[in-house]
Amino acid sequence: MSPGSPTTIIQPKLLLVAWEVTRSCNLFCAHCRASAGSGQYDGELDTRDCYGIIDQILEVGKPVLILTGGEPLAREDIFSIAEYAVHSGLRVVMGSNGTLISPVIAAKLKDIPVSRVSVSLDFPTAELQDSFRGQTGAYEAALAGIGNLRRAGVEVQVNCTLTKLNIAYLSDLIQIALDAGAVAFHPFFLVPTGRGKGLGQVELSANEYEQALNWIYDKQLELGSSIFFKPTDAPHYLRVMRQRQKKAIQAPPRETSIPGRHAAMHTISRGCLAGTGFCFISHRGKVQGCGYLEVEAGDLRKQHFAQVWVDSPLFAKLRDLANLKGKCGACEYKRLCGGCRARAFETSGDYLEAEPYCLYQPAIPNGDSLNA
Repeated sequence: MSPGSPTTIIQPKLLLVAWEVTRSCNLFCAHCRASAGSGQYDGELDTRDCYGIIDQILEVGKPVLILTGGEPLAREDIFSIAEYAVHSGLRVVMGSNGTLISPVIAAKLKDIPVSRVSVSLDFPTAELQDSFRGQTGAYEAALAGIGNLRRAGVEVQVNCTLTKLNIAYLSDLIQIALDAGAVAFHPFFLVPTGRGKGLGQVELSANEYEQALNWIYDKQLELGSSIFFKPTDAPHYLRVMRQRQKKAIQAPPRETSIPGRHAAMHTISRGCLAGTGFCFISHRGKVQGCGYLEVEAGDLRKQHFAQVWVDSPLFAKLRDLANLKGKCGACEYKRLCGGCRARAFETSGDYLEAEPYCLYQPAIPNGDSLNA
């Protein structure tokens, strides 16, 4: 199969844009991909720049816009930016550590309206959460923030970052999310970037990833439609799902979703979406495939968003499955999964190399079965 063959190309459709509107943060979390800290960062996009980027995104499509950081609420004009995006026709959600969400802030988010706020909880106790997040009181403040959001009528999603430190608490964290009335729970599998590189000793092994993903599959079946439970930064979960469905002699669906929810937020359609359905914008306007893949696709201070999305050499390479190397290139699940390009880059220096935390060995040596 030749590079660029139609059978290897994934046609891009912009579903999600994560935008690091600021790198400033009031916490000092152990896993932070941005190594974020408090204080002002040089070169951050100003309010007018942000409005312009929103206008440019709308020329490409109407993706869900994820306002993140750092801590987005550390930015003084965050409500103006969110309001501009919503009034322009985008669905806006926010990723927060939750500690700054007072009743007044929650009410403002509802008024815009921000459709959903994800709040990160990595441990079910104050002692462990506060230590991981680098600030005493972070756990109680995050729970208070979740409560304030729910009382204001804002949807809540609970996120956590999985390592050897907290994998045993996964059931407890799901229960906290259920008790809080969260509509979704997303366990993120650590990508060792930024301060996260310091967690190498506690990163899950490939075998532990596999065990966790199978446990998550079973838990999804148990939970049903009570909460949307989606592992993130774990593209090989799609392969696990397909294998488990085949083993159960079920007709495997092309995607898994909860009816009535926004498709881009409540659908599992493909593993790695970098450059195909998703991109990341940094606080300085740099575009990447995702926040963990520190390879520049373009610069919005110099280029138009549509130009980057359509013509970026990085995105062109990510969209052609024939470029994948190693066992990812040979894998019959590569259209469904794709492997984590950020982990490949961090471990090998080549974002097209094999996903290092997947233990699956391809069944078809030439990898020609693209619709497994």
